Amino acid sequence: MENVFTYTIHVPGALTADIVNYITLPFDAQLIHVSATGSNANDGKLSIGYAGAASAYLAAAAIGDSGTPAVVSRAGFVGGQYPHLSAGTTLVVTLDYDGASGVATQNYTCVLTFTKG
Repeated sequence: MENVFTYTIHVPGALTADIVNYITLPFDAQLIHVSATGSNANDGKLSIGYAGAASAYLAAAAIGDSGTPAVVSRAGFVGGQYPHLSAGTTLVVTLDYDGASGVATQNYTCVLTFTKG
């Protein structure tokens, strides 16, 4: 599996605002797995999309609690399919740090797993 790679996001501390990460890949890729958690019991929600459609691939999925990641596999993505990204597409990964004004996420970690091509 030499064409599999990961991208990790980690933000330490108690969050007080949403976190938005932008990633642009130099080649075509497919997003095949996401795991995300906070170190506390939290109400964080993760969305993944692209510039102009921030939840096109994953829409407001709850992240894990107390260091146990919630895992998104094929069925969890919008349309039940792995998202395909064309080279140069800007992927947008957004954490709503407290959901709908719930408990704020602490020590957020998210790992995205891709295949090249």
